[in-house]
Amino acid sequence: MKKLTRQRLLASSLLISSTLLAQSVTAQTAPQTPGSPTQTQDIAQADDAAVGSDIIVTGSLIRNPNLDSATPVTSIGSDELALRQTNVAEQILRETPGVAASIGSSVNNGNGGASFVDLRGLGQNRNIVLLNSSRIVPANLNGAVDLNNIPLALLDRVDILTGGASTTYGADAVSGVVNFITKRDFSGVDMTVSEQITERGDGNVFRADLAVGANFDDGRGNAVLSLGYQEADPVFFGGERERSNLTIDSFDGSGSGASATAVPARFSVSGIGNANINPTTGALVAPSTALFNFNPYNIFQTPFERFNLFSSARYEVSDAVEVYSEGLFSQNTVQTIIAPSGTFSTPLFIPIGNPYLPAAARSTFCAQNDSNPNVPGIQTLTPAQCAAAAATTDPSNPNYREVISNVSRRLVEAGGRISSYRTELFNFKAGFRGKISEAVSYDLYGAYGRSTNTQTILNYVYTDRVQQGLRATNTTTCIDPSNGCVPINLFGASGSIDSNQVNFLLVPATSGNRSALAQVHGLVNAELGTLGATEAVSVAVGSEYRKYTAEVFADLLAQDPGALGGAGGATTPVKGGYDVVEGFAEIVAPLISDQTFLHSLTAEAGVRYSSYRVDAPGNPKFDAWTYKGGLTWEPIESLKLRGNYQRAVRAPNIGELFTPNAVGLINLRNDPCQGAAPTTNAQLRAVCIAQGAPASQIGVIDPPSAGQVNGDFSYSTNNRPETADTYTFGALFVPSFLSNFTLSVDYYNIKVRNALSTPAAGDIIGACFGNLTAASATSAACTSIRRDPLTGGLDGDASTTPGLPQPLTNSGRLETDGIDLVANFRTGITQDVKLGMSMNANYALHSKFQATPGGLNRECVGYYSINCSLTGSILPKFTFNQRTTLSFGDIDLSLLWRHLSATRQEPFDADAGNFGSNGPAFAPFRRIKATEYFDLTIRASVTENLEVTFTGLNILDKKPPTVGSNIGVTTFNSGNTFPSTYDPIGRRFAASARVRF
Repeated sequence: MKKLTRQRLLASSLLISSTLLAQSVTAQTAPQTPGSPTQTQDIAQADDAAVGSDIIVTGSLIRNPNLDSATPVTSIGSDELALRQTNVAEQILRETPGVAASIGSSVNNGNGGASFVDLRGLGQNRNIVLLNSSRIVPANLNGAVDLNNIPLALLDRVDILTGGASTTYGADAVSGVVNFITKRDFSGVDMTVSEQITERGDGNVFRADLAVGANFDDGRGNAVLSLGYQEADPVFFGGERERSNLTIDSFDGSGSGASATAVPARFSVSGIGNANINPTTGALVAPSTALFNFNPYNIFQTPFERFNLFSSARYEVSDAVEVYSEGLFSQNTVQTIIAPSGTFSTPLFIPIGNPYLPAAARSTFCAQNDSNPNVPGIQTLTPAQCAAAAATTDPSNPNYREVISNVSRRLVEAGGRISSYRTELFNFKAGFRGKISEAVSYDLYGAYGRSTNTQTILNYVYTDRVQQGLRATNTTTCIDPSNGCVPINLFGASGSIDSNQVNFLLVPATSGNRSALAQVHGLVNAELGTLGATEAVSVAVGSEYRKYTAEVFADLLAQDPGALGGAGGATTPVKGGYDVVEGFAEIVAPLISDQTFLHSLTAEAGVRYSSYRVDAPGNPKFDAWTYKGGLTWEPIESLKLRGNYQRAVRAPNIGELFTPNAVGLINLRNDPCQGAAPTTNAQLRAVCIAQGAPASQIGVIDPPSAGQVNGDFSYSTNNRPETADTYTFGALFVPSFLSNFTLSVDYYNIKVRNALSTPAAGDIIGACFGNLTAASATSAACTSIRRDPLTGGLDGDASTTPGLPQPLTNSGRLETDGIDLVANFRTGITQDVKLGMSMNANYALHSKFQATPGGLNRECVGYYSINCSLTGSILPKFTFNQRTTLSFGDIDLSLLWRHLSATRQEPFDADAGNFGSNGPAFAPFRRIKATEYFDLTIRASVTENLEVTFTGLNILDKKPPTVGSNIGVTTFNSGNTFPSTYDPIGRRFAASARVRF
């Protein structure tokens, strides 16, 4: 029924748009002036979505075209978007100075089928994404908006506001706001087709967009419809990208592989640790030496297919009433591809009489492993009992025996694991606005959106079937023949598992999430007269109601922890929601104008009250106040000084409130209990045993496989809002003696208290092992860490190994500050030759994260490690984009220069004396040099209606830095580099043709 309702809504929207578009086309969109600045403009640009001359400035509720906000806003115009030939909104933002890389097309292992933005490196859940100054439905429980659904075809510009904006837009706007503004009153036809491919012949991206719009009834109405399609092919590691051929260890530089789940299989054996079966002798050999190179299966660019639709319409019913609507529909599919599945330290019972078990390995299992787990202590078998058990395959026979072992075997015969994420989103907004009088206007709208993301995973081993296939009477018959059981051979080399066995072991699973947002927004603007300046005082008051709901769904297989080999734990169903009622007010008061050293002086202030009610037992409630104050002073006409303070608030999202405890994966390279260390330190030995390691494994515990361990994540409906103080101070210089030149410099400072966060893995290790005492074996910091009951490691089956505690609490503290610079210049060299230059730069002074009071306050600007930064991506200290455009009549030649300053391993992580650190990386991997990228674009107007654009991206084919694959978190450190920060794909070419009439 819900699906039918959605289809009817979409059909109605399309029908209305089509009817309106049937009117004759009466106007044409004017092309942008060649040679105009194309980078960013700090002067707050207006969203002309209001009636008459009223406009909305991003970051303010005031709709007055003559008033400027004290908050700096950076804008990326449509011309810049066209020159870059960027195909996804996430990449536009990722390459903007001051923005940290987030989940996007360059993230493979860790991509959930959506793309996000992370302003200032404070996390994707601490900024708001708007479409035409309104919220749209988020993609998941964490409240983040999927940028894959943004309609690029009709974008006029992208506004980026830094610093708190909770007073204007409500919770979440701690680090700022990204506002995607579509073209208003678009009339005509605009069609673009583009193709992009790498120099190596892979990674093809095809995109086609069509926008059709019309004005009607003498301009009183307008309707527009935009359609888009895009398809992107994967770019795999390795091949000609030789730096990613092997999985390189970041700390010793070896390239032999990084995962202990390999071929031949690894078996845990009591007393001797993990061992491999020698393919020649059939004997178990310890320690295990087989490692698996997982890089060739992974990708630098995720496959992507998208269909989207955006429509808008407005009509002036009278001078006092204009009705308007917007509709967004998007359907996209993202695929991720990672190394083959298998049994990842999965506890399995192995019959002594298994037909594939070699005799030498059988003897070792009999002598060392537990043959009866129900009896305390290790129950070993005598040679006679072992021989009798080997001849018995009937479980009812008294001689039948099984041993238990944690088995790690990579199912290379099945190929890579594929996760396909299909997202369907629609968002509809309708309202009316107008003027009550010349001084008073209003705007009232309602909106509703739904998003569904469904994940289907393929080529994953079902561990229950592995167990079923191990219990075999011969090579063709299982003890339990259900499900078409096929006996499996886990004991041989690659290829020992044939296609029939593979097909039996692989079972697809489905999970996903749904989210919805309903909102009603009302706003009244008024001009109250003057206070001594020529401009009137403007005020805005209003109220807003929002209702969020979200859920996670999963089939029974996806809900079973450890059921699917390499799935990273169970997907637990979640359902929750909350609603919020808000009231807000804002005032902009011009105080003085046209005086000596007081060309203008303007003050602004705002306040918002929010009341939250959580849909949970007892209906928890919490309230929040946010407020702001700012001052803009123009001592002379060409210089503007501005300052702004805001108290921002971020309410906990549905995921932070309702997600049940679950085991997932986090990064950790070194385990203090690994190797021989516990055998020489009695206190360390006691701690390892207190954490669940068997005494028989002390001295033979393996390091974490692939640099990953289990994390026990926990959440609570008692979590409360974060609070933040944000400051911006800056100047805007528009000299009268140099026309078409602007320069702005702004300092920002954001401090978040009571931050909802989980501790870094290094902090947890340090809290326990950094201060070993006789009592530490009973301390909560140590006993909260839980190990695999068979191997003693921190990785293993999610159902038996919680690993490191990852509680989400209001204990964190975040702080970042820096300087933004934006400059634009345009001039005519001759009558036919024009020059446009622009620059957008960011210098990050600090980016600190303290997970718990008294814990390490990490400085992460310009550093990388598994513990550094809130999200795991890199935030370089100095970045800039500089564009130079020469226009020769109808031809533009444009060069974009992108700079990222040098970065290096986090000093605390590189100090081997710190518990929880990794020690120094392999010498060449300890520092990444400053990196420069150059993109060259040629654009030509072939005819009045046809424009062609050719772009060479990374024209110097700058190679990505090599740092190995385990110095950072898996999400952002893969292919031996950081592919979201640095370009791993290399030189590529894009061509597009645009027709307008």
